[in-house]
Amino acid sequence: MKSKTKNWQEEFKALRSIVLSCHLTEELKWGWPCFLFEGRNVVLMHGFKEYCALLFFKGALLKDTKGILIQQTPNVQSARQIRFTSAAEIVKLKGVLKAYIKQAIEVEKSGLKVVLKKTEDYKVPLELQNKLDKNPAFKTAFNVLTPGRQRAYIFYFSSAKQSSTREARVEKYMPQIFKGKGLDD
Repeated sequence: MKSKTKNWQEEFKALRSIVLSCHLTEELKWGWPCFLFEGRNVVLMHGFKEYCALLFFKGALLKDTKGILIQQTPNVQSARQIRFTSAAEIVKLKGVLKAYIKQAIEVEKSGLKVVLKKTEDYKVPLELQNKLDKNPAFKTAFNVLTPGRQRAYIFYFSSAKQSSTREARVEKYMPQIFKGKGLDD
């Protein structure tokens, strides 16, 4: 498990037992236990400083009858998580967790997909739009990026409060965009 997080071993043991009782297969992905149905990701266990969580990859499609699914940030479109701070919470919710996991498996069986917003649906910050408009080569380089990379840049540039900071960020990352690289590549 990740070294920057609290040791959630007791909680992970309880979660793992519940998830595996739902007949999913386990693999290690992104450094965390990931549980699959017929090769498709259903849930992931992961830990943070303040909590550990069970993340449902298509959680936005689940009926959250207990109101326990959390959207981590406004930009997360599909995944939802249930957070825990103790093994006792997990044990108490065992039946509910199994029901949510079984519902997630049914979503996979049905082939349902979350309808994701397209990159064009996001507001491009003025500072980036000005660069795209004034520099055709830059516009081409940006448009060649994958939609995920485009969104990452749009989110990052937009997150700055001041125009001067947004402009400086665009300038700083222009060489990376020209190379076809993402924000974190």
